[in-house]
Amino acid sequence: MRVGQLARYQKSAGRVRALAGALLLACALPAGALAQQPAAGGAASPSEAVAAAREAVNRKQFDRLPALAARAQGDPLGMYAQYWLLRYQLNADSVPTPTAELERFMRENADAYLADRLRGDWILAAARRGDFATVRRLGEVVAPNDQVRCAQLQARHLGGERASAAQAEAVFAPGNACWALMGQLVADGVLGWDALQRYLRDALENNKLPDARRVAALMFKPDELRAYDALMKDPMKWVAVQSKQAASPAQRELVTVALSRLARKDRETGLAYVRREWAGHLPKSSLQWVYAQHALVGALNLDAGAHELYKLADDVRMSDYNHAWRVRTALRQPRIDWKWVKLSIERMSESQRNEPVWVYWHARGLAAAGRKQEAERQFASIADQFNFYGQLAAEELGRAISVPARPAPLTEAEVAQARAHPGLSRAVALFKLGWRAEAVPEWNYSLRGMNDRQLLAAAEYARQEHIYDRVVNTSERTTAEFDFGQRFIAPFEGKVSEQSRRIALDPAWVYGLIRQESRFITDARSVVGASGLMQLMPATAKYVAQRIGMRDFHPSRVNEFDVNTVLGTHYLNMVLQDLNGSQVLASAGYNAGPRRPHLWRSRLSHPVEGAIFAETIPFTETRLYVKNVMANATYYAALFSGQPQSLKARLGQIAPQRDERTNLP
Repeated sequence: MRVGQLARYQKSAGRVRALAGALLLACALPAGALAQQPAAGGAASPSEAVAAAREAVNRKQFDRLPALAARAQGDPLGMYAQYWLLRYQLNADSVPTPTAELERFMRENADAYLADRLRGDWILAAARRGDFATVRRLGEVVAPNDQVRCAQLQARHLGGERASAAQAEAVFAPGNACWALMGQLVADGVLGWDALQRYLRDALENNKLPDARRVAALMFKPDELRAYDALMKDPMKWVAVQSKQAASPAQRELVTVALSRLARKDRETGLAYVRREWAGHLPKSSLQWVYAQHALVGALNLDAGAHELYKLADDVRMSDYNHAWRVRTALRQPRIDWKWVKLSIERMSESQRNEPVWVYWHARGLAAAGRKQEAERQFASIADQFNFYGQLAAEELGRAISVPARPAPLTEAEVAQARAHPGLSRAVALFKLGWRAEAVPEWNYSLRGMNDRQLLAAAEYARQEHIYDRVVNTSERTTAEFDFGQRFIAPFEGKVSEQSRRIALDPAWVYGLIRQESRFITDARSVVGASGLMQLMPATAKYVAQRIGMRDFHPSRVNEFDVNTVLGTHYLNMVLQDLNGSQVLASAGYNAGPRRPHLWRSRLSHPVEGAIFAETIPFTETRLYVKNVMANATYYAALFSGQPQSLKARLGQIAPQRDERTNLP
């Protein structure tokens, strides 16, 4: 069962439900009201005009927007219709930029999310047209995305404030504005061969081939670029006819890239060829990088031999992604070389090695070397974080996992202040319409600058409106006062726990999984089609309904609370039993499909800590998912029982077992 995370399905859910929201409003009109609406506007009241404007945008009926925006004035959400009109006018080549209207909108809605978003839209539109004076004039955006940052840096650079290579690297992300910036900085000599080589290798290392091709176009001459295209198509065919005496840096880099790509075609044959034919003909650093690429592919296939290849790669520069896999591969060895684990983490960039995951494993390396006090200091630096590695670090210090004391109860005045916040109230109105794509950024923007008490009050407002994902996400922002009744909310009046206990499932684990799957959004839908609280795929729902004899099941009912939780908990229990009762393996199977944990476990040569198994899951989404589910479950268990808990005990050990087929979907 392949499910997506909340961040992945919110955007698609907004698109899917956009028309539905408008139609629901239309259905609420009095009989005959639609026929009475003026043809030009398509709506009779301000609220209906807002819904009609959204529908017009989704249907690309932009000619309807001027009349609808005018009719929407006076509605609390009327600014959305005006925003959609201005955004269209900004990006339509056939329409002059409505400068006065844009400035008026931003002035009249200065504190609103849409004013800030419109400023970012205007910056991007001006950058696309080469109007960098306007980009500079528009100033800063409160919540810019990477593209806005790129456009602003390019505008400053062209305005005489020369950009540095470090600034470019800080804002670079694929896309028109950023690629234009990169091309400009290459032309102006800010980015040279060394920087481009890093970009190219990192893109290839992460298998982002379109990005790599665009970097290659900036690095290589036309004939060299043709060679690049040929080697990417068939690296063995290309490299087999190349001279062992590469005459230029570009030629050496092309050979290096070709040898690295052999790992993606036929790793064993390719590696043997590298060692036999090229080991003595490449610069040491190039050969090390080639070994690092073969090591990465081996690591992602859970091949124990990848560890030795990483040792051959030694201290060569790698991307953060490959640095992480070097450590993960070491952790899966029968006898963990903690000195190597520690050294590998120390070779990471400062920002990467300060991530809780690597602080924890570095501290484990220190402890294994007998440096107890240093290890305890590192464990203590993350032990108060409410996450997977924060919990593990706390247990290393001898602390059981417990729930922090609840803060002082919120007053009616505090909650009333949250309800009176214009941005939060607009967001709630959008949520009630089912317009999550608009509601979530409106809500999040409104939280900026809030202190802990205000955040707790906003979370309580969301709870009262049954918008549970905002309860969790808002409460998680507090830094000194922690309300786990919000952070680990358990809605639906115990029905989930009741259904879990009925089939002998741990309710804390089920809640931990739902919190990660859907954040308690009952009608959540992922980009791959999974639905409801427990994110069931249609085929899985049908299969489970047949297995348990649910005679009145129909695919249209999968989002119903009772149907979704009954099917979801039964399926989770099937996966759990199929994987010998391991919550770690079953969590992975629920996310990635029950077949894959069988495969991953079969690649073990010895029993490993549950934490090591979780950290070395090859799929990034599933790896993060499992860690979050298990940490969630530990806190829910502490909340439900009132007793301290152990994440380590919940994780247990994972032992090797031969790969067996499963009949589960």
